[in-house]
Amino acid sequence: MSRRSTRARFLAGMASAGLAAAVLPTSASWAAETRPQPRHRGVVYTVGAGETPGTAFSTARMRRDIRVIRDRLHADTVDVTGDGVERLTATAAEAAERGLRVWLQPTLGDMPEHDILEHLAETGRFTEGLRRQGAAVELSVGCEFRLFVPGIVPGADIFERIRNLEEGHVDPAAVQRRLNRFTAKAAAVGRSVFHGRLSYAAAQDDEVDWRLFDIVGIDYYSSFPDRADHVRELRRHLRWGKPLAITEFGTCAYVGAPETAGMGWDIVDRDKDPEEIKGHLVRSERAQATYLMRLLDVFSSLGLYAAMAFEFVTPDAPHRPGDPLHDLDMASYSITKTVQDRPFDPASGWHWEPKEAFHALARRYAREQRHDSTVPGPSRPGGTRSPQPPPTP
Repeated sequence: MSRRSTRARFLAGMASAGLAAAVLPTSASWAAETRPQPRHRGVVYTVGAGETPGTAFSTARMRRDIRVIRDRLHADTVDVTGDGVERLTATAAEAAERGLRVWLQPTLGDMPEHDILEHLAETGRFTEGLRRQGAAVELSVGCEFRLFVPGIVPGADIFERIRNLEEGHVDPAAVQRRLNRFTAKAAAVGRSVFHGRLSYAAAQDDEVDWRLFDIVGIDYYSSFPDRADHVRELRRHLRWGKPLAITEFGTCAYVGAPETAGMGWDIVDRDKDPEEIKGHLVRSERAQATYLMRLLDVFSSLGLYAAMAFEFVTPDAPHRPGDPLHDLDMASYSITKTVQDRPFDPASGWHWEPKEAFHALARRYAREQRHDSTVPGPSRPGGTRSPQPPPTP
């Protein structure tokens, strides 16, 4: 189970522990003042070492994917996230070179605080270099620190922290104090190395002091039959008087996944070898695509600053056509499906194929791109000769 995929379980645990956020009143709404700004359309691109030899990070594959994100998906923004300074900076440099807006978000988890902050500082210094070269970049100091940063919630690793949250073995007030302390540290590190717009990707019910940041960032996975409920839930984040970015939104590709409120990934029996899909679920790429389009309608009506679909590709959750018991892509939020050349071989090569969600996003983003080109205003940023990242292994 990937570290990022455990995030949804954390949300449920946080609710059971009584850690839901209070909404603090602030100044006049940003949305009312700056709604004429174009909303940026994007996708999350996760970089990592890979769980098997066959899914190890590849610079050549990343470069092809970035071109697809620009030319076929018609996104103007890529949220580059994950761990490994070399992988993050190589991907950010490529995206900036291709004229994409870069939202760079290091997410080193389950490491000592010092290492996490140093990882952030190194990434932030490179991001500042991109900004000075004229690239359109924003830096996020991380995501959902309760889950990823040891010491905020008791537990030796992510899984133990999740159990403690689910079972209520936490002191909510103490957790909030520790979260506030680390968030302030991360914001200070970000400010010390990066002089552009700073943000953080919070769980949608987190209590965050957004005065520390320039952009409010929310990972959003709600599902309501009534659009007005989405609008009501999101509008409270506009009360900070700052731009609101949806740093993640999406669901999995099976019937009923959108109604799981971010728990869609939890359908895999990981004690089996090979891992199996639990229950008798029905694969539905249409359900995933419909949910994404419904949320984009809501985001557009609110004039949000940006929205990044989660995520472009998940190499370690392969699609196995004709084998629903082992179709791990059903537990993936990816808008593409990973297909192995040799199923069940950890060293197998692979390629991705677009899902219905990819095609739906591409049509939507292309339409918005055409609209942008007819509206007077600043032109889209072009490619920039960016600083060279450290060599990638």
